[in-house]
Amino acid sequence: MLNFEAILEVLARHRVDFVLVGGVAAVLHGVPGTTFDLDIVQSRDPANIDRLLSALRELDAIYRIQPSRRLVPNASHLTSGGHNLLLTKFGPLDVLGTIGHGHAWNELIEHCNSLPLDNGLTIAVLNLPMQITVKEEVAGEKDNIMLPLLRRTLEETNRQS
Repeated sequence: MLNFEAILEVLARHRVDFVLVGGVAAVLHGVPGTTFDLDIVQSRDPANIDRLLSALRELDAIYRIQPSRRLVPNASHLTSGGHNLLLTKFGPLDVLGTIGHGHAWNELIEHCNSLPLDNGLTIAVLNLPMQITVKEEVAGEKDNIMLPLLRRTLEETNRQS
């Protein structure tokens, strides 16, 4: 079962620079739906990678593919633009170097809202317009299912503002 707040708390305690993206980010913006993993895009700055590795050790993170082998991420995995699909003691965590057509943390951070969580943390959450842009760029099956919900929620949010 996914306990995203516990994962976010560990990342924040280790001062990891990241942007929350994907299903949890959409739900925090009011999009109706559920998700089974937590998706982040991390800064690939070497000091941040060190903090992220420390957080991942605390989370007992291993790669989801062949979990019986208990493969753990290392710095070279996390500095790439690729996707690291991990399993932690609090549930699945996807640590992404880039999303869409190569959007990295340093670009995405400019398209975030700061959202407070119940535990007192404030995190950077990708805003709905940029989430829509990324989904349109990728246009996979799941993305095409989510796009109408994202657009409708953005319309409702704009109407209420």
